[in-house]
Amino acid sequence: MAASKKRIWGWMAFDWASQPFYTLGLTFIFGPYFAAVAAEYFLNTGMEDGAAKAQAQSIWSAGQTVAGLFIAFTAPFLGAFADNSGRKVPWIAFFSVIYVVAACMLWGLTPDGARLFLILILFYVGFFAAESALNFVNAILPSLGDEHEVGRISGSGAAFGYWGGVTALFIMLLLLAENDEGVTMLGVAPLFGLDPELREGTRSVGPFIGIWYAIFIIPFFLWVRDDPNAPTKSTKIGAVAGDLMSTLKSVLHRKSLLNFLVGSMFYRDALNALYAFGGVYAALVLDWQTIQIGVFGIIAAIAAAITTWLSGLADQRYGPKPVIRITVWVLIVVSAIIVGMSREQIFGIPLAEGSQVPDIIFYICGMCIGGAGGAVYTASRSMMVRHTHPDRPAEAFGLFALSGKATAFLAPASISLFTYMTGNVQLGFLPVIILFLLGLLLLRWVNKDGDRAEWSAS
Repeated sequence: MAASKKRIWGWMAFDWASQPFYTLGLTFIFGPYFAAVAAEYFLNTGMEDGAAKAQAQSIWSAGQTVAGLFIAFTAPFLGAFADNSGRKVPWIAFFSVIYVVAACMLWGLTPDGARLFLILILFYVGFFAAESALNFVNAILPSLGDEHEVGRISGSGAAFGYWGGVTALFIMLLLLAENDEGVTMLGVAPLFGLDPELREGTRSVGPFIGIWYAIFIIPFFLWVRDDPNAPTKSTKIGAVAGDLMSTLKSVLHRKSLLNFLVGSMFYRDALNALYAFGGVYAALVLDWQTIQIGVFGIIAAIAAAITTWLSGLADQRYGPKPVIRITVWVLIVVSAIIVGMSREQIFGIPLAEGSQVPDIIFYICGMCIGGAGGAVYTASRSMMVRHTHPDRPAEAFGLFALSGKATAFLAPASISLFTYMTGNVQLGFLPVIILFLLGLLLLRWVNKDGDRAEWSAS
């Protein structure tokens, strides 16, 4: 039993180790810093202010689009290959090395934007590695307990990861990331003599993320092992592709599972876009500085950690479907506010110059994004358990990973296109609302109990 608990803690260590890439890198520190540097870079090329900001958001979303395409094309085959070989840990180690190297190299984004596009590529190489490793880590989840325990373990792991993100963000804001006056949230210069003029405190987020991961992933590799007795199949490309196609064809005959996979594909894609562009929006539309965005991130991450735990209790009492439905509606409201609000107005109602209303509203939005996002993530994994055949859990969670990545490019590509077409950062978020609504629509045909009734009948 002790060994089993140790293996679970080792599995959860991945969430703690990897979450700062999303909290600090994608959303609240590096993403907004990249947007600010990119906007200034394009402004210096002769673009007008609005066009420069739109272009900055456009290239950020384009990077995510390309990374999403790579994930979509490679994840199913890598997952099928790992299942056939019975080995997942070596793949996680391989992608971990790429993750750490790419993260550390983000240091190279200087305020003049000299290596802007190289750093953009490096960031999304790290993103690709993090997401690929996560696919294999999720595939280990069904082996950690029975269908009743898995939901609790999944929620605990996600909450643990959010607390890791909060802790890392606190350290970054208090000791490293500087504001326009060259001091951290504590009012002191960044540690280690880092030069505020060159934004070295903020730029250290890359090496910080890499070192954090390298340290805290150690329990995972110490305590999590592949099952040496796991069944294996041929790892030849033809055999792997054949198994993958057979699995995909079987989904067409399971109405509830099909609607859940496609519906969750839409709303998870939209949620990822909110995570990716929330900080960018704050920097470009509300003119927030790094520390303001960091505080926003802390609020969102704490809300996520708490709500993830509470949603687990609600899931246990009412089931995952109502939890998903309510949280997606919350995210739709937040998305509508993002589209309708700027520093000067909210839904066409003009605001006084210097009004703090947009800041207060967006802090509340941050709590909703973090809280609802954490809840929808864990409830979706719980719903997947209800659609998992007892004899084929790895296959089911492989499908879940596939559905989460198959259109990972859709939201960022749509945001990029809408931003380019309208020349407006806020209107660029319209596709996010559409994706959430599509996800809700398909949820209508999802059985709240999954496929359990069919198995019982058979």
